[in-house]
Amino acid sequence: MTEHPKRQQAAAGGTRRRGAVLEEAILRAAVDELTESGYAGLTMDKVAARAGTNKNALYRRWPNRLALGIAAYRQLVTTVQPPDTGELRADVLEWLRRANRHWSSPLGAILRELLGAAGGASELLGQLQDQSGEAAAAPWLTILGRAVARGEASPEALHPRVATVAVVLLRNEFVVRGVPAAPDDVLVEIVDEVYLPLVRRRGPESG
Repeated sequence: MTEHPKRQQAAAGGTRRRGAVLEEAILRAAVDELTESGYAGLTMDKVAARAGTNKNALYRRWPNRLALGIAAYRQLVTTVQPPDTGELRADVLEWLRRANRHWSSPLGAILRELLGAAGGASELLGQLQDQSGEAAAAPWLTILGRAVARGEASPEALHPRVATVAVVLLRNEFVVRGVPAAPDDVLVEIVDEVYLPLVRRRGPESG
């Protein structure tokens, strides 16, 4: 009688994987599936088979494939320091251009799929690094904080919702309009017509 492949794998491994070791294996399998097939092709069955475990192990950690997809996406995203050119406009434009390149990339396509699948699930949207929240707002607040110190922006502008206005407007180009990439003149317009006037006039009127 032939032994079950998964049992053979467990025997070959010596000990049954548990805890962080198993979770890492599942996430690695999910990342591979996500990059190869996108979110549309990601299934709990495929990830479980690739990780050499069963679906129950996945569902104990992630309630559904969307939650698993978001966890896998977060593994793919690297932390990048915001630009520091010494001038607010240049910093904001460069940071916006980086976001545009990211969302136009294959990884960005995965992000857009996840956003579409999440819909109104705000608790899941908050887990995405590119969404509003402390982690996403931090680099924008850093850029704006430097500008305030240089006298280029009002101290009252140092608020997460204000700081992230530019990237939210760019995100709308992808999510609402469905563009594959935002033209550079759109980025310039966001910065010059919306962002800079907003952060410069936040304080109470003088006089």
